[in-house]
Amino acid sequence: MRHRKDHRKLGRPADQRRAMLRSQVDALFRHSRVKTTVQKAKETQRLAERLITTAKRGDLHARRRVLRNIRDKALVAHLFDEIAPRYADRDGGYTRVIRAGRRAGDNAEMAILELTD
Repeated sequence: MRHRKDHRKLGRPADQRRAMLRSQVDALFRHSRVKTTVQKAKETQRLAERLITTAKRGDLHARRRVLRNIRDKALVAHLFDEIAPRYADRDGGYTRVIRAGRRAGDNAEMAILELTD
């Protein structure tokens, strides 16, 4: 049974999983899209949506909470100054996952995670 299973483990220990998700979110905010596997995209989407919602508050506490996950201060400033105001009138759904076929090497199902307009 999968009762109360909150997240995917992605075949990694917790510290490596957190680092991978942080780097995926970093790339998403930096480039507005990232190509990865479907499962990683869905987990990255969860974290990215939470960070954007927190950034929409715009206060110092929100900035410090986002800095827990994104270590680059310039990227956090980009998130607060450009990305979060774009979604000020939206309650959620800041990102989308688009399926992109299968990877040639291992036949993994790929997806593109991107910020919506």
